[in-house]
Amino acid sequence: MPMKFAVAGATGKMGKMLIETILNDPNAELTGALEHASCPQLGSDAGAFLGRETKVQITSDVAKGLAGAEFLIDFTRPEGTLLHADVAQKAGVKMIIGTTGFTPEQLNQLQGAAKTIAIAFAPNMSVGVNATLKILQVAAQLLNQGYDIEIIEAHHRHKVDAPSGTALKMGEVIASAQNKVLADVAVYAREGHTGARKPGSIGFATIRGGDIVGDHTVIFAGEGERIEISHKSSSRQSYAQGALRAATFLQHQAKGWFDMQDVLGLK
Repeated sequence: MPMKFAVAGATGKMGKMLIETILNDPNAELTGALEHASCPQLGSDAGAFLGRETKVQITSDVAKGLAGAEFLIDFTRPEGTLLHADVAQKAGVKMIIGTTGFTPEQLNQLQGAAKTIAIAFAPNMSVGVNATLKILQVAAQLLNQGYDIEIIEAHHRHKVDAPSGTALKMGEVIASAQNKVLADVAVYAREGHTGARKPGSIGFATIRGGDIVGDHTVIFAGEGERIEISHKSSSRQSYAQGALRAATFLQHQAKGWFDMQDVLGLK
């Protein structure tokens, strides 16, 4: 039996990629497509942008959109994701969440839903990005003295949060590997007379422009050498494939909070 999916943000770039990926996967079935109440495409077929008839209408009625679904894939905004999670929890629909920009309070609220349903949450669902996180963990452990760490990320002009969730996750992984807490060592802005770089800090730089899908580079800068570890996304396809892989993992979980490191067996 194919896995049954509803997709939130169905008319956005990521939503369309998710729908296309589901429709092209013989082990997946699209059963629902969600959008906000003012979306002009409400009532239209979710596969219309591909010239395909799915018989799934785009709706703003969350309960209706989740009817018949086993999984909801949500790459939207924090407020929308929390609303969707409330309905999914009541309906027993598992969630794959790639939304970023949550406040600590919002994240705690979302984690509360995992007491009832299984949730896979990751700021980046790409298998390559999560392999990069594992590499960064090892690098941070080896380069824990004498190296300054900078994280540079670039995304398209429409991204609303900064630094990206992926960049923050990279910082968390690096800080943890060096027995630090990111909040204690992160530097998010530099301007004017900043003084010398504080030893042990982790700097962030953000670029926004054009249609950049997502580039992340971590620099370990030492005396006489520099190590750079990069991941560059040229398509959202990798995020969609990772989301379906997360669903396969969640098939065997009744409830709980998981990330892509759990999905990929990297812990």
